[in-house]
Amino acid sequence: MNAIVKPQGCTNFRLRHLARQVSRHYDAEVAHSGLKTSQYSLLSHVMHLGPIRPGELAKAMGVDASTLTRNLKPMVAAGWLTQGEGSDARSRLVEVTEAGRVKRAEAQRHWRTAQEKLNALLGIDRVLALHALVDESIALLSGLDETTEGERDE
Repeated sequence: MNAIVKPQGCTNFRLRHLARQVSRHYDAEVAHSGLKTSQYSLLSHVMHLGPIRPGELAKAMGVDASTLTRNLKPMVAAGWLTQGEGSDARSRLVEVTEAGRVKRAEAQRHWRTAQEKLNALLGIDRVLALHALVDESIALLSGLDETTEGERDE
């Protein structure tokens, strides 16, 4: 007889635990550049998408506008990003500076080291399987963001 096997424990807890461990791994390595991984990500997004309006940048990064504004301030103060005028008086554009490109390149070397170390720790096959499972799960869960009132936990 085949018994139905159910997952044991909380999936959310396990995923958050894994995410924290992986984040600590990358954070420790990228910190050698003087950046946080969130700052490296911000520089990378602006470099690839910019010049870009803050609202579009927030959407592309999956953060809210206030979080982006808070994260932009130290990056602008350090001279790695600029916030200039957009196409009209009401719009702004975020752009990476030459110093920001240099800082991102430095951080990218550390990010690559973190990636290579993680690949070695987990094994390439496991990392590839993890990527595929995560991507597939994101695609399956992407419609859950638009839950109706009756579907929410009380």
